[in-house]
Amino acid sequence: MTAEELLEQTSQQCESYRLLLMPVITTLSDFGRRLLQINQQIRKNVEVRDNEFTEQFNNYVAHLRSLLDKREPVWTELRNQIRQVPPSSWTADLALDAKGLNSRAKALSRACDDFNAQYDIFCKHYKNFTAAKLNVWLLTACQNDITSLTEKILLLAREIARQTEQKRSPHAE
Repeated sequence: MTAEELLEQTSQQCESYRLLLMPVITTLSDFGRRLLQINQQIRKNVEVRDNEFTEQFNNYVAHLRSLLDKREPVWTELRNQIRQVPPSSWTADLALDAKGLNSRAKALSRACDDFNAQYDIFCKHYKNFTAAKLNVWLLTACQNDITSLTEKILLLAREIARQTEQKRSPHAE
């Protein structure tokens, strides 16, 4: 695969991963609101009305884990292929594509930040919640994997953009 094809495929995968995270973030936000409401009901000695929360949350994190597990081999393969590309292949004519990849990686990073923010909010409400067995450990593992992969992608995109930019002529604008 050529460097240009790798850039295009990596860029598409970045966008795909970001789009995968968007509904995950929304759902986690919803679970955070529901958990807050359950905590308030417990504190006020009101019967908890959301009886399906535990099952739905555990299904959510299991589904999230399976989604991430399906994506991991794709990213591992892409990163390995990119590492095998010699530095001379990152030519100046790929600078625009590299900037596009860098931009998509930054958008993915913002989505990861949003996920981390929702994760922190959920965990803040969860620390006082002992009424049910939630698989928060699995959510934490997913959060760590999302953050780690996003950081690797962002670093890779920056490195490619830096290499292509260095090869541009000083008069190119």
